Amino acid sequence: MTRLTRADLEGLPAYVPGRSLADLTRELGIAEAIKLASNEVPYGPLPGVIEAVTETMRQSHRYPDMGVVALRDALAARYGVAADRIVTGCGSVALAETLAKATCLPGDEIVHSWRSFEAYPIISAGVGATSVRVPNTAGHGHDLAAMADAVTDRTRLVIVCNPNNPTGTAVHKAELDRFLAAVPSDVLVVLDEAYRELVTDPDVPDAIDTYADRANVVVLRTMSKAWGLAGLRMGYLVAQPAVAAAIRKVLTPFSTSLVAQAAALAALQQEDEVKRRCALVVAERDRVTEALRKLNVEVPESQANFVWLPLGDKAAPFGASCEGRGVIVRPFQPDGVRVTIGTAEENDAFLAAAEIALEQLG
Repeated sequence: MTRLTRADLEGLPAYVPGRSLADLTRELGIAEAIKLASNEVPYGPLPGVIEAVTETMRQSHRYPDMGVVALRDALAARYGVAADRIVTGCGSVALAETLAKATCLPGDEIVHSWRSFEAYPIISAGVGATSVRVPNTAGHGHDLAAMADAVTDRTRLVIVCNPNNPTGTAVHKAELDRFLAAVPSDVLVVLDEAYRELVTDPDVPDAIDTYADRANVVVLRTMSKAWGLAGLRMGYLVAQPAVAAAIRKVLTPFSTSLVAQAAALAALQQEDEVKRRCALVVAERDRVTEALRKLNVEVPESQANFVWLPLGDKAAPFGASCEGRGVIVRPFQPDGVRVTIGTAEENDAFLAAAEIALEQLG
């Protein structure tokens, strides 16, 4: 690494997006493929979104409203919180990065589960903080007791991904209650709920309803998943007013684009359609989980729009085998494989590819 940039970045892994059709076309000569690697919803933009974006483009030579007033008011009304408690950004991952900037100095610590969202260690390194990775439980979920024990006087941020990406597991209210009681009040706890709309387990709490009034809790949400705006990068958080104000001080100016604001406002008018689509995903999630278990894969219960195959060091060859049959999944070597829930036809294609791959791997 050149001295023109930080020496510690040399050992930092780059964020790896899900592979694309172009990758398979270039490497394997496959002209058509099914992408189940990036947790996108398969149903296209919500009604009204394309029209809102098209109309807004007429003003794209102007800067967006930096205060994001209309969207923050809409979100505030939806969740029953004051608008000054809401901060928007370029996806929830960008807001997680901003939270690290707002809380950490070099040498501080960020505690999170592992394996969890792969951006967390990158975010930590970006601000010179230490990424403290607490191993998942045997059931592939957060070990909240161990995470609480990992908090030191250097810890500034603790991130709980609920449901967890990439394993799909979720922690229940009683567990979170004990955890939040154990974390010092001067440590910020981030409850990352990117997949909240897909949760069906009644024991998994809605963090905005249950915990957002706590002074040291921030709730992260995204419109990339259930709301179908992954390509427009739209995330938001709910925090106490003082914390939200501090976050805005280090937020990239104009980071919520004109079209993202318009698309989000249009999408929020389609809550019934979002619920309908989520129900389709959940039904397919249950079907795929049952089918994989019949193939002797110990798939944990998922509360997201993906399932986790704990294949260990067979993850990469399983992924390669599926790709060879035109199905792109997401291996995390040497832990497991995450597979996004697609349409029924796409899921059938995956299950057929998975059965062959599992037979080959033994």
